[in-house]
Amino acid sequence: MILALLAAPLKVTAAEQNGESSDKQQNETTEQKTEETEETAPEMTTDLGLASPSVLLMEAQTGTVLYEKNASEQRSPASITKIMTLLLIFEELEKGMLQLTDEVTTSAHARSMGGSQVFLEEGEKQTVETMIKCIVVASGNDASVAMAEHIAGTESEFVSRMNQKAKELGMNDTKFEDCCGLTDSDGHYTTAADVAKMSRELIERFPQILNYSSIWMEEITHVTQKGSKPFTLTNTNKLIRGYEGCVGLKTGSTSKAKYCVSAVAKKNDLTMLAVVMGAPDYKVRFADAASLFQYGFSSCSIYIDRERDPLPELSVVYGKQDTAGTVIGEVEKTMELPEEVQAPIQKGECAGRVVYKADGEELGSVAILYGADVARAGMWDLFGCTMKQYFLGTA
Repeated sequence: MILALLAAPLKVTAAEQNGESSDKQQNETTEQKTEETEETAPEMTTDLGLASPSVLLMEAQTGTVLYEKNASEQRSPASITKIMTLLLIFEELEKGMLQLTDEVTTSAHARSMGGSQVFLEEGEKQTVETMIKCIVVASGNDASVAMAEHIAGTESEFVSRMNQKAKELGMNDTKFEDCCGLTDSDGHYTTAADVAKMSRELIERFPQILNYSSIWMEEITHVTQKGSKPFTLTNTNKLIRGYEGCVGLKTGSTSKAKYCVSAVAKKNDLTMLAVVMGAPDYKVRFADAASLFQYGFSSCSIYIDRERDPLPELSVVYGKQDTAGTVIGEVEKTMELPEEVQAPIQKGECAGRVVYKADGEELGSVAILYGADVARAGMWDLFGCTMKQYFLGTA
């Protein structure tokens, strides 16, 4: 099966718009609450008339960039920083170092985060899965830092891992200084092109993230020494309700970064990834992302060659034979799965992936997900299993 994207990629160069303010910032607020690709048209310079200074549109399955405007311009990313935080969290889940049911304790440092938060109290415990929802749905800075500390011990160590991962992904114009994007430091920056790279890595390797990022509203429960009380998570990405097919991914805004979004939408076997940075307000942020989606879905189609026609023989000049046969290069398929996993596991969680390669080069991959929940065995369960093996002679 050969996958080809039929589209005309556009690249736009535009003057930088809108000054940046480095005053005390307010992070994301609740009130704005392949295998083979083929470019079939030459590069063009048509401007879609977007108001945001830096944007990029990518077809995620093939990685083909369809439109870009100042996509290599370094800018403050605000809370779309959390895309890298989420990527590292899901890698820990994949390695079995983390389980969705594990409890995470909120430190005083995590609780002290300002900007967008879910108001975790010091000492409060929430599961990893709840923390993921707090991060991707409500853009909780406190939840992001709590997860960073749980995984790496300290936020600074986690940020080092973020920067290492950025290098591995070829994000050469990116440097992180925190795990949530709250900082107003000039040393914390990325580009629309780099945001697209980490966004694609996240949604292609761990498609289950879209199950979380497409949640519109969900209630969690705070349990502290003061008692328990409900708290409603509301998605900061209004495209979830405002654009048909949108399933994620992450918004961000600070006074320095202005308004940003890395948005994902699915239609007609296509997955579009739209990155918008530096929009002057939240309405422009979403309008520009919707315009990018509209352009992508209206101008592109996926061609899947499921039936291979017989190939002809070619005439050979000055050869010992008159003709030479032709064949399509073979695609190698391998599975990447651990030999064993530790319970508990949850249905829909990533277990590994199927990888497609040709001549040693990876063409694409598909996630392998668990098909059912498996709870952790208790002491008596393990005892019963041991006794069963003993009497059956398999111990």
